Amino acid sequence: MENRIHWIRSVLRTTPQRWISLAETLPPALLLRAPAPGEWAAADCLRHLVDTERFVFPPRIMHLLRGEDFPGFDPDKEGTNPGGSAPPAELAGEFSRLRKESLILLDSVEPADMKRQARHQDLGIVTMEELIHEWAGHDLMHTVQAERAVLQPFIEGCGPWKPYFSDHAVEKRPEG
Repeated sequence: MENRIHWIRSVLRTTPQRWISLAETLPPALLLRAPAPGEWAAADCLRHLVDTERFVFPPRIMHLLRGEDFPGFDPDKEGTNPGGSAPPAELAGEFSRLRKESLILLDSVEPADMKRQARHQDLGIVTMEELIHEWAGHDLMHTVQAERAVLQPFIEGCGPWKPYFSDHAVEKRPEG
């Protein structure tokens, strides 16, 4: 298990730099482009990561350390409105700043804290160990989702190579 905690901390430490690289290198229009109606653009994924860094993961660690139950989080109701006005590079910088603070908190969690439990409003009893696994998975999932959004115009334009990308294409759903 100790190795797994090291993996989680490694993922959590690398995610901000990945986002800074994307935000500083790719054109903002590409990061703001939704892959399909109703789907999140890369910038929306980053905005969600900022929201969860503010309102979800660090507060939940504190709840678990205090033995307190905690509410769920609905990004559609409680998160920042997708398509907000902050440029991607600014969001990436904010995410990096918040994550540094979060990692200080995470470093205060002792091995004995991993079995601490609290009730999640929607999921029931969860442990600290499960929460930090979810945190790393959440980082990776939304970074992959963002890169998939960025990939879409290249899939659309690659002609006869398009079938090679079938596992990565976002299906356009009929509107309405």
